[in-house]
Amino acid sequence: MRVDLFDFALPPERIALRPVAPRDAARMLCVSGDGALTDRLVRDLPSCLRAGDCLVFNDTRVIPAQLEGVRRTFKGDEARIGATLHKRVDLRRWQAFIRNAKRLRVGDRIEFGAGVSAIAAERFPDGSFILAFEGDEPVELLLERAGKMPLPPYIAGKRPTDIQDRSDYQIMFAQKDGAVAAPTASLHFTPELMAALASAGIGHETLTLHVGAGTFQPVKADDTADHIMHAEWGQIDAPTAARLNAVRAAGGRIIPVGTTSLRLIESAANDDGIIQPFEGDTAIFITPGYRFKAIDGLMTNFHLPKSTLFMLVSALMGLENMQAAYRHAIDEGYRFYSYGDGSLLLPQTCHFSLRLK
Repeated sequence: MRVDLFDFALPPERIALRPVAPRDAARMLCVSGDGALTDRLVRDLPSCLRAGDCLVFNDTRVIPAQLEGVRRTFKGDEARIGATLHKRVDLRRWQAFIRNAKRLRVGDRIEFGAGVSAIAAERFPDGSFILAFEGDEPVELLLERAGKMPLPPYIAGKRPTDIQDRSDYQIMFAQKDGAVAAPTASLHFTPELMAALASAGIGHETLTLHVGAGTFQPVKADDTADHIMHAEWGQIDAPTAARLNAVRAAGGRIIPVGTTSLRLIESAANDDGIIQPFEGDTAIFITPGYRFKAIDGLMTNFHLPKSTLFMLVSALMGLENMQAAYRHAIDEGYRFYSYGDGSLLLPQTCHFSLRLK
Protein backbone atom coordinates (compact mmCIF):
# COMPACT_ATOMS: atom_id res chain seq x y z
CA MET A 1 0.00 0.00 0.00
CA ARG A 2 1.09 3.59 -0.59
CA VAL A 3 2.47 5.15 2.58
CA ASP A 4 0.90 8.52 1.78
CA LEU A 5 -2.55 6.95 2.32
CA PHE A 6 -1.74 7.06 6.04
CA ASP A 7 -0.89 10.76 6.12
CA PHE A 8 -2.95 13.42 7.88
CA ALA A 9 -2.46 17.00 9.04
CA LEU A 10 -1.83 17.39 12.77
CA PRO A 11 -1.67 20.87 14.33
CA PRO A 12 1.49 21.14 16.47
CA GLU A 13 -0.51 22.31 19.48
CA ARG A 14 -2.18 18.88 19.65
CA ILE A 15 1.11 17.26 20.73
CA ALA A 16 1.09 16.76 24.51
CA LEU A 17 4.29 17.78 26.28
CA ARG A 18 3.18 16.61 29.75
CA PRO A 19 0.70 13.96 30.90
CA VAL A 20 -2.54 14.85 32.65
CA ALA A 21 -2.86 14.27 36.38
CA PRO A 22 -4.22 12.01 37.66
CA ARG A 23 -3.29 9.66 34.86
CA ASP A 24 -6.74 8.13 34.45
CA ALA A 25 -8.26 11.60 33.88
CA ALA A 26 -7.03 11.47 30.27
CA ARG A 27 -9.68 11.45 27.58
CA MET A 28 -10.50 8.26 25.70
CA LEU A 29 -12.09 8.06 22.27
CA CYS A 30 -14.04 4.82 21.85
CA VAL A 31 -14.19 3.60 18.26
CA SER A 32 -16.59 0.82 17.27
CA GLY A 33 -16.41 -1.49 14.29
CA ASP A 34 -19.30 0.32 12.62
CA GLY A 35 -17.43 3.64 12.89
CA ALA A 36 -19.40 4.98 15.87
CA LEU A 37 -17.39 7.35 18.08
CA THR A 38 -17.90 8.05 21.76
CA ASP A 39 -16.02 10.53 23.93
CA ARG A 40 -15.17 9.13 27.36
CA LEU A 41 -12.43 9.30 29.99
CA VAL A 42 -9.91 6.55 30.69
CA ARG A 43 -11.41 6.10 34.15
CA ASP A 44 -14.66 5.07 32.40
CA LEU A 45 -12.94 1.98 30.99
CA PRO A 46 -14.71 -0.52 33.31
CA SER A 47 -18.08 0.47 31.81
CA CYS A 48 -16.73 0.17 28.25
CA LEU A 49 -15.65 -3.47 28.61
CA ARG A 50 -17.40 -6.67 29.70
CA ALA A 51 -16.91 -9.01 32.63
CA GLY A 52 -14.59 -11.76 31.48
CA ASP A 53 -12.52 -9.50 29.25
CA CYS A 54 -8.76 -9.37 29.84
CA LEU A 55 -6.43 -6.41 29.40
CA VAL A 56 -2.82 -7.26 28.53
CA PHE A 57 -0.02 -4.94 29.66
CA ASN A 58 3.65 -4.77 28.74
CA ASP A 59 5.77 -4.88 31.92
CA THR A 60 8.97 -3.58 30.33
CA ARG A 61 10.77 -0.80 32.19
CA VAL A 62 12.28 2.20 30.43
CA ILE A 63 15.97 2.69 31.15
CA PRO A 64 17.78 6.07 30.86
CA ALA A 65 19.13 5.06 27.47
CA GLN A 66 20.05 8.43 25.99
CA LEU A 67 23.69 9.43 26.36
CA GLU A 68 25.77 12.48 25.44
CA GLY A 69 29.52 12.13 25.22
CA VAL A 70 32.83 13.02 23.63
CA ARG A 71 34.81 10.83 21.25
CA ARG A 72 38.53 11.14 21.81
CA THR A 73 41.24 9.58 19.65
CA PHE A 74 44.89 8.91 20.48
CA LYS A 75 45.73 11.98 18.36
CA GLY A 76 43.70 14.16 20.70
CA ASP A 77 40.82 14.77 18.26
CA GLU A 78 37.40 15.34 19.86
CA ALA A 79 33.83 15.16 18.61
CA ARG A 80 30.46 15.41 20.36
CA ILE A 81 28.55 12.14 20.06
CA GLY A 82 24.94 11.39 21.00
CA ALA A 83 23.82 7.79 21.51
CA THR A 84 20.36 6.32 21.97
CA LEU A 85 20.54 2.68 22.97
CA HIS A 86 18.23 0.58 20.86
CA LYS A 87 18.65 -3.12 21.60
CA ARG A 88 20.68 -5.18 24.03
CA VAL A 89 23.20 -7.55 22.43
CA ASP A 90 24.63 -9.07 25.61
CA LEU A 91 25.53 -8.05 29.16
CA ARG A 92 27.91 -5.26 28.11
CA ARG A 93 27.01 -4.46 24.50
CA TRP A 94 24.08 -2.49 23.07
CA GLN A 95 23.14 -1.51 19.56
CA ALA A 96 22.70 2.27 19.44
CA PHE A 97 21.57 4.97 17.06
CA ILE A 98 24.32 7.59 16.87
CA ARG A 99 24.08 11.32 16.37
CA ASN A 100 27.13 12.69 14.49
CA ALA A 101 27.91 9.13 13.37
CA LYS A 102 30.17 10.39 10.57
CA ARG A 103 32.71 11.40 13.25
CA LEU A 104 32.75 7.95 14.84
CA ARG A 105 34.88 5.00 13.73
CA VAL A 106 35.05 1.40 14.89
CA GLY A 107 37.53 1.24 17.78
CA ASP A 108 36.88 4.81 18.98
CA ARG A 109 36.26 5.42 22.67
CA ILE A 110 33.36 7.62 23.81
CA GLU A 111 33.37 9.20 27.28
CA PHE A 112 29.85 9.87 28.57
CA GLY A 113 30.79 11.42 31.91
CA ALA A 114 30.28 10.12 35.46
CA GLY A 115 32.96 7.50 34.80
CA VAL A 116 30.98 5.90 31.98
CA SER A 117 32.66 5.07 28.66
CA ALA A 118 32.16 2.71 25.73
CA ILE A 119 34.03 1.48 22.67
CA ALA A 120 32.45 1.65 19.21
CA ALA A 121 32.80 -2.06 18.46
CA GLU A 122 30.91 -2.50 15.19
CA ARG A 123 29.08 -0.41 12.61
CA PHE A 124 25.94 -1.46 10.71
CA PRO A 125 24.85 -0.36 7.22
CA ASP A 126 22.06 1.78 8.69
CA GLY A 127 24.64 3.87 10.59
CA SER A 128 23.97 2.40 14.03
CA PHE A 129 26.82 1.01 16.15
CA ILE A 130 27.44 -1.68 18.71
CA LEU A 131 28.70 0.05 21.84
CA ALA A 132 30.72 -2.07 24.29
CA PHE A 133 30.60 -0.49 27.75
CA GLU A 134 33.84 -0.55 29.72
CA GLY A 135 34.29 -1.68 33.33
CA ASP A 136 32.67 -4.32 35.51
CA GLU A 137 29.58 -2.51 36.82
CA PRO A 138 26.25 -3.57 35.32
CA VAL A 139 25.37 -1.38 32.37
CA GLU A 140 22.05 -0.51 34.06
CA LEU A 141 23.97 1.17 36.90
CA LEU A 142 26.13 3.08 34.43
CA LEU A 143 23.04 4.37 32.66
CA GLU A 144 21.47 5.51 35.92
CA ARG A 145 24.55 7.70 36.43
CA ALA A 146 25.09 9.06 32.94
CA GLY A 147 21.88 8.53 30.97
CA LYS A 148 18.69 10.48 30.42
CA MET A 149 15.18 9.23 29.81
CA PRO A 150 14.82 8.83 26.03
CA LEU A 151 11.78 10.99 25.40
CA PRO A 152 10.33 10.73 21.90
CA PRO A 153 11.76 13.31 19.47
CA TYR A 154 8.42 15.07 19.10
CA ILE A 155 8.60 15.94 22.83
CA ALA A 156 12.36 16.25 23.29
CA GLY A 157 12.49 18.66 20.34
CA LYS A 158 10.14 21.05 22.13
CA ARG A 159 11.50 21.00 25.70
CA PRO A 160 14.41 19.51 27.65
CA THR A 161 14.08 16.25 29.53
CA ASP A 162 13.85 16.83 33.29
CA ILE A 163 13.62 14.93 36.56
CA GLN A 164 9.81 14.74 36.33
CA ASP A 165 10.10 12.59 33.23
CA ARG A 166 11.78 9.86 35.29
CA SER A 167 8.38 9.10 36.80
CA ASP A 168 6.04 10.48 34.13
CA TYR A 169 7.54 8.25 31.42
CA GLN A 170 7.31 5.03 33.44
CA ILE A 171 4.19 2.88 33.68
CA MET A 172 2.86 1.39 36.92
CA PHE A 173 3.47 -2.17 35.63
CA ALA A 174 7.17 -1.59 34.80
CA GLN A 175 9.32 -4.41 36.19
CA LYS A 176 11.87 -5.63 33.65
CA ASP A 177 14.65 -3.28 32.53
CA GLY A 178 15.27 -3.03 28.83
CA ALA A 179 12.97 -0.59 27.00
CA VAL A 180 14.14 2.66 25.47
CA ALA A 181 10.58 3.84 24.91
CA ALA A 182 7.54 3.43 27.14
CA PRO A 183 4.46 1.38 26.20
CA THR A 184 2.60 4.65 26.53
CA ALA A 185 -1.01 3.43 26.47
CA SER A 186 -0.34 2.01 29.94
CA LEU A 187 0.67 5.43 31.28
CA HIS A 188 -3.05 6.10 31.83
CA PHE A 189 -3.51 3.42 34.48
CA THR A 190 -3.64 3.94 38.25
CA PRO A 191 -4.15 1.58 41.20
CA GLU A 192 -7.66 3.02 41.58
CA LEU A 193 -8.54 2.22 37.98
CA MET A 194 -7.14 -1.29 38.27
CA ALA A 195 -9.28 -1.87 41.38
CA ALA A 196 -12.37 -0.67 39.51
CA LEU A 197 -11.60 -2.98 36.60
CA ALA A 198 -11.22 -5.94 38.95
CA SER A 199 -14.54 -5.11 40.62
CA ALA A 200 -16.16 -5.15 37.17
CA GLY A 201 -14.83 -8.64 36.50
CA ILE A 202 -12.20 -7.50 34.00
CA GLY A 203 -8.89 -9.31 34.38
CA HIS A 204 -5.36 -8.45 33.34
CA GLU A 205 -2.13 -10.18 32.36
CA THR A 206 1.40 -9.00 31.61
CA LEU A 207 3.98 -9.89 29.01
CA THR A 208 7.34 -8.33 28.13
CA LEU A 209 8.43 -6.58 24.97
CA HIS A 210 11.47 -4.31 25.25
CA VAL A 211 10.51 -1.37 23.06
CA GLY A 212 13.38 -0.14 20.90
CA ALA A 213 14.18 3.33 19.59
CA GLY A 214 13.27 2.07 16.14
CA THR A 215 9.64 2.64 17.09
CA PHE A 216 10.25 6.36 16.38
CA GLN A 217 11.97 5.82 13.05
CA PRO A 218 9.96 7.29 10.16
CA VAL A 219 8.75 5.18 7.26
CA LYS A 220 10.97 6.38 4.42
CA ALA A 221 9.67 4.02 1.75
CA ASP A 222 6.88 5.06 -0.62
CA ASP A 223 5.20 1.65 -0.32
CA THR A 224 4.63 -0.36 2.86
CA ALA A 225 6.04 -3.45 1.12
CA ASP A 226 9.46 -1.77 1.00
CA HIS A 227 9.64 -0.82 4.70
CA ILE A 228 11.95 -2.88 6.94
CA MET A 229 10.51 -3.17 10.44
CA HIS A 230 12.83 -2.97 13.46
CA ALA A 231 13.14 -6.06 15.65
CA GLU A 232 12.41 -6.09 19.39
CA TRP A 233 12.84 -8.81 22.02
CA GLY A 234 9.76 -10.17 23.75
CA GLN A 235 8.57 -12.95 26.01
CA ILE A 236 5.26 -14.62 26.89
CA ASP A 237 5.71 -17.45 29.38
CA ALA A 238 3.70 -20.67 29.22
CA PRO A 239 1.37 -19.95 32.20
CA THR A 240 0.47 -16.52 30.77
CA ALA A 241 -0.22 -17.99 27.33
CA ALA A 242 -2.46 -20.64 28.89
CA ARG A 243 -4.45 -18.07 30.88
CA LEU A 244 -4.96 -15.88 27.81
CA ASN A 245 -6.18 -18.85 25.78
CA ALA A 246 -8.58 -19.71 28.62
CA VAL A 247 -10.04 -16.19 28.50
CA ARG A 248 -11.02 -16.62 24.86
CA ALA A 249 -12.25 -20.19 25.40
CA ALA A 250 -14.63 -18.84 28.06
CA GLY A 251 -15.99 -16.15 25.73
CA GLY A 252 -13.93 -13.23 27.00
CA ARG A 253 -12.03 -10.77 24.86
CA ILE A 254 -8.28 -10.17 24.82
CA ILE A 255 -7.63 -6.43 24.72
CA PRO A 256 -3.93 -5.47 24.53
CA VAL A 257 -3.02 -2.16 26.12
CA GLY A 258 -0.63 -0.69 23.58
CA THR A 259 0.60 -1.74 20.18
CA THR A 260 3.64 -3.46 21.74
CA SER A 261 1.43 -5.95 23.60
CA LEU A 262 -0.64 -6.50 20.45
CA ARG A 263 2.39 -7.13 18.24
CA LEU A 264 3.83 -9.67 20.66
CA ILE A 265 0.55 -11.56 21.07
CA GLU A 266 0.10 -11.75 17.32
CA SER A 267 3.71 -12.91 16.93
CA ALA A 268 3.11 -15.69 19.44
CA ALA A 269 -0.25 -16.91 18.08
CA ASN A 270 -0.57 -19.76 15.61
CA ASP A 271 -2.94 -19.75 12.63
CA ASP A 272 -5.72 -21.17 14.82
CA GLY A 273 -5.50 -18.20 17.18
CA ILE A 274 -3.87 -20.16 20.00
CA ILE A 275 -1.21 -18.13 21.82
CA GLN A 276 2.01 -20.10 22.24
CA PRO A 277 4.83 -19.42 24.71
CA PHE A 278 7.27 -17.06 23.01
CA GLU A 279 10.79 -15.80 23.62
CA GLY A 280 12.86 -14.00 21.02
CA ASP A 281 12.80 -11.20 18.50
CA THR A 282 9.75 -10.05 16.62
CA ALA A 283 9.69 -7.72 13.64
CA ILE A 284 6.01 -8.18 12.78
CA PHE A 285 4.67 -5.36 10.58
CA ILE A 286 0.89 -5.08 10.57
CA THR A 287 -0.84 -3.21 7.75
CA PRO A 288 -4.37 -3.29 6.29
CA GLY A 289 -5.15 -6.74 4.98
CA TYR A 290 -3.56 -8.50 7.96
CA ARG A 291 -5.78 -11.17 9.59
CA PHE A 292 -5.69 -10.77 13.36
CA LYS A 293 -5.42 -14.12 15.09
CA ALA A 294 -5.63 -13.70 18.86
CA ILE A 295 -6.78 -10.21 19.89
CA ASP A 296 -10.25 -8.67 20.03
CA GLY A 297 -9.50 -4.97 20.41
CA LEU A 298 -6.84 -2.49 21.43
CA MET A 299 -6.35 0.41 23.81
CA THR A 300 -3.75 2.80 22.44
CA ASN A 301 -2.74 6.44 22.18
CA PHE A 302 -2.92 8.60 19.04
CA HIS A 303 -0.08 8.02 16.59
CA LEU A 304 2.04 9.92 14.08
CA PRO A 305 1.03 10.41 10.45
CA LYS A 306 2.48 7.78 8.10
CA SER A 307 3.75 5.74 11.07
CA THR A 308 3.75 1.96 11.35
CA LEU A 309 1.48 2.35 14.38
CA PHE A 310 -1.18 4.29 12.48
CA MET A 311 -0.98 1.56 9.85
CA LEU A 312 -1.56 -1.04 12.59
CA VAL A 313 -4.70 0.62 13.97
CA SER A 314 -5.97 1.08 10.41
CA ALA A 315 -5.50 -2.66 9.87
CA LEU A 316 -7.60 -3.35 12.96
CA MET A 317 -10.41 -0.85 12.39
CA GLY A 318 -10.26 0.07 8.72
CA LEU A 319 -8.42 3.03 7.23
CA GLU A 320 -11.54 5.15 6.64
CA ASN A 321 -12.76 4.58 10.21
CA MET A 322 -9.42 5.63 11.66
CA GLN A 323 -9.13 8.66 9.41
CA ALA A 324 -12.56 9.75 10.65
CA ALA A 325 -11.64 9.02 14.27
CA TYR A 326 -8.45 11.06 14.02
CA ARG A 327 -10.29 13.98 12.37
CA HIS A 328 -12.73 13.92 15.28
CA ALA A 329 -9.90 13.74 17.83
CA ILE A 330 -8.15 16.73 16.25
CA ASP A 331 -11.35 18.77 16.01
CA GLU A 332 -12.30 17.99 19.61
CA GLY A 333 -8.91 18.90 21.07
CA TYR A 334 -7.61 15.45 22.00
CA ARG A 335 -3.95 15.39 23.01
CA PHE A 336 -1.67 13.28 20.80
CA TYR A 337 1.30 10.94 21.18
CA SER A 338 3.14 9.55 24.20
CA TYR A 339 1.85 11.94 26.88
CA GLY A 340 -1.52 12.37 25.16
CA ASP A 341 -5.00 10.89 25.42
CA GLY A 342 -6.07 7.35 24.63
CA SER A 343 -8.45 5.44 22.40
CA LEU A 344 -10.33 2.18 22.79
CA LEU A 345 -10.67 0.32 19.49
CA LEU A 346 -13.18 -2.53 19.33
CA PRO A 347 -13.57 -3.89 15.79
CA GLN A 348 -16.88 -5.59 16.52
CA THR A 349 -19.88 -3.27 16.53
CA CYS A 350 -20.31 -1.99 20.08
CA HIS A 351 -22.97 0.30 21.50
CA PHE A 352 -21.26 2.55 24.02
CA SER A 353 -23.35 4.82 26.17
CA LEU A 354 -23.09 8.55 25.42
CA ARG A 355 -22.80 7.90 21.68
CA LEU A 356 -21.97 11.00 19.69
CA LYS A 357 -24.63 12.55 17.47
